[in-house]
Amino acid sequence: MQRIFIVGCPRSGTTLVQAMLARHPAVLTLPETAFFEHLYGNLEWRWGDSGARQRRRLRQRLGLAHQQARATLGRLRRQLPSLRGLPYWPLRTASCARRFIGLLDASARAEGRTAWIEKTPCHLLYIPEIEQHLPDAHFVHVIRHGEDVLASITDASLRYEDQAAFSGGLAKWSRRWNRAAMIHGMHAASPRHHFVFLDDLVRDTQREWRSLCAFLGLDPRVELESSRVQSIADLHEEPWKHEAVSGQLGRPRRKAENLFGPQTREWLLRQLTPYEELRRECRNGGRHAEAAVRQLRR
Repeated sequence: MQRIFIVGCPRSGTTLVQAMLARHPAVLTLPETAFFEHLYGNLEWRWGDSGARQRRRLRQRLGLAHQQARATLGRLRRQLPSLRGLPYWPLRTASCARRFIGLLDASARAEGRTAWIEKTPCHLLYIPEIEQHLPDAHFVHVIRHGEDVLASITDASLRYEDQAAFSGGLAKWSRRWNRAAMIHGMHAASPRHHFVFLDDLVRDTQREWRSLCAFLGLDPRVELESSRVQSIADLHEEPWKHEAVSGQLGRPRRKAENLFGPQTREWLLRQLTPYEELRRECRNGGRHAEAAVRQLRR
């Protein structure tokens, strides 16, 4: 069984890449679970948000799984009808992770598929824990130009005011995008990590598709299924994903050019990790990965 995690900074195109892969007949996928985020917590601290502190509750120190992670397993079993009748949900963190992996393995096998994809962008911050439980996991990093990520988040925060996921403003999200860029660089030399740059995917879809399938051991020549065979997202809860769930690429758009004025774009240019440097680093196998690790640990 091929276990695949799609990760990246939110609003980078992870849903689009997931939707493309969801059309492959060998792949099982489902709406994002945030399972490891719930299992280990401390999301804001891992992002490096101002004032965020690491919290280790007593139950975590005792190796007991967080209630949210156990609730995620319950929802997952209801979501995957082929898994009825399984025993109780485990209490310990390691057992909970094994059960999560087992649920997806069993569901993929029941549908005759040889791979499954879990797409939660913020699992980027939990790669060490995922690799601890799944040493053979493969990770697809989706990377979009930092300016456009910030523009997309700003646009979503204006259109969906009640969504706390997009709150915090440009300063917070510029730091988060830099954090994501640093983590991408840390894994650039790893053979189990693959990098999809969104503008490259739009510019030369067939080449990037063949490269992605080769990394995942999938046949790129098979006839793809309908884009709506599998559930990618709940569009009632996440309406901003409407354009992405089809898995069809549209014309490239630089949203930053339309949304931000020259002063804001100049500020972003100073604040954000240079995109082309990140692209070269990831494409060239992470020559600066050690420096990124040292920076992340500061």
